[in-house]
Amino acid sequence: MNKNKLIINNQYNIGYITTTLQCERGLSEKTALKLIANSREKEEIILSFGELDRLTNRFANLLKGLGFSAGDIFFTFLPRCVEQYISFIGTLKAEVVSGVLFSNFGEEAVLDRLGDSGAKGVITKKSFLKKFKKIRSQLPSLKYILVIDTDEDMGDGILSYRRLMRENSDEFDIPLTSPHTPSVLHYTSGSTGKPKGVLHIHKSILLQNYTGVHVLDLKEEDRYWCTADMGWVTGTSYGVIAPWSVGATQIQTERGYNAGEWMDLLKEEEVTVWYSAPTALRMLMQEDPAIFENLQLPHLRHIFSVGEPLNPEIIHWGRQIFKRDIYDTYFQTETGSIMVSNRPGLPLKEGSMGKPIDPVEIEIISDEMEIIRDCTPGNLCIKPGWDSMFVEYINNRTVYEDKFKKGYYYTGDRAYRDDEGYIRFLGRSDDIINTAGHLVSPFEVESALLEIDDIAESGVVGVPDPILFEKVIAFVKLKSGVEYNQELELKIKLYVMNKISSIASPQEIFVRDNIPKNKSGKILRRVLKAEYMGTDPGDISTME
Repeated sequence: MNKNKLIINNQYNIGYITTTLQCERGLSEKTALKLIANSREKEEIILSFGELDRLTNRFANLLKGLGFSAGDIFFTFLPRCVEQYISFIGTLKAEVVSGVLFSNFGEEAVLDRLGDSGAKGVITKKSFLKKFKKIRSQLPSLKYILVIDTDEDMGDGILSYRRLMRENSDEFDIPLTSPHTPSVLHYTSGSTGKPKGVLHIHKSILLQNYTGVHVLDLKEEDRYWCTADMGWVTGTSYGVIAPWSVGATQIQTERGYNAGEWMDLLKEEEVTVWYSAPTALRMLMQEDPAIFENLQLPHLRHIFSVGEPLNPEIIHWGRQIFKRDIYDTYFQTETGSIMVSNRPGLPLKEGSMGKPIDPVEIEIISDEMEIIRDCTPGNLCIKPGWDSMFVEYINNRTVYEDKFKKGYYYTGDRAYRDDEGYIRFLGRSDDIINTAGHLVSPFEVESALLEIDDIAESGVVGVPDPILFEKVIAFVKLKSGVEYNQELELKIKLYVMNKISSIASPQEIFVRDNIPKNKSGKILRRVLKAEYMGTDPGDISTME
């Protein structure tokens, strides 16, 4: 679908385009979502585009009835379930900013994001309410908590989603939404501070649709499965917006990773386009080969990957098991959509991320801010102006402006362009840890560790891992008289898991007499990483 067909009468509203427009195109009876339940005792949920349109209209009316206005912020804090899709799209229809949280976030991570954004509401489930007990008093802007699995209001602004949905109309007059109206809010980790709120606008759908069509090769008749959680930008840009903007059917599951069930899903649901992550693919590689014996997937056209560099070994394995190429794609929370990719029609070059997509101008720039024309490594930079570009880090204008230098957006990634124009990723230019496709701030983990009474100092690094790409490693100095044992190790891991998320919990913990720092007190993470890897730490002349 081109821009002329996507944008009708200057209406850029993502909620309108992904539901109402599809109905106007004659797809109201077509399946938009098939959600497979987490238990075989529960029935699967199937929603047509018409049903999705009406339910999201109800949610938009719900928000308006509670006093939400354009520009207010509303978050989802849910596992994958139908209510997450309804609330996400319904929020956008009302021109309210739709924020998303990973369902495994701990209370501190929730507090940081809801507090920084000034969120007015959140939708969650009863079992998550305990995470709000300790932090609610620190969230003065949070007026409403909608709970999906109760029929009764619970007081103090905790309201029944079911009741509110019953009481609201399924007809909603979507306001004429300009391209620059704020739309989706994601938080991304920084290496030296709190997470940053990355704000996008409604015209982002133009590039999400374009890449859905021209990279993922999505068509209206496709049955598409994106395994990404909606807390991740992939889960919104390509787990909601891109496929529904072309009228494709989404297959989703409430279940977690299970190799046998995944293969059954691909086969039984006749998935045509599958978008996953290298971590999941590496996990599949470790499974019993018998799972893949006699695997026949005649409907599967394409497999795509996102989140970390795609190992050549995975590509070889994919060709052997699925008889398909696996295409790597590259983008960030800040870019909002795919910037560089291997893709159908472009010869696949193993070990590369592929080539930039047509509407995007990519350059490799040296530390001296000179454009590099040969194969020399440098900073991966993007010429501003692409449709899905983020418009701010909320409450952090200085950091936002620092990302742009000499007319380019600096991604924070290092790469080089080979002699055929393919981009090859080298790594982050900061200390951010990429574990299973999720960015983890070492600063956040270090801060959480220091809240444990037994720990005096901490340092956290990411090191290579064959499954996760990078795993989180913690170094700690214990307080005098504290003995390290299995009980303390479990205490540390659980504390970080509950405080931040299970993704951030250290895979390994090492006790040191001290944590190396320079003379200004900055933790020398490269020294810790070199110690773990058994490599040269480099210049340590500034170390205390």
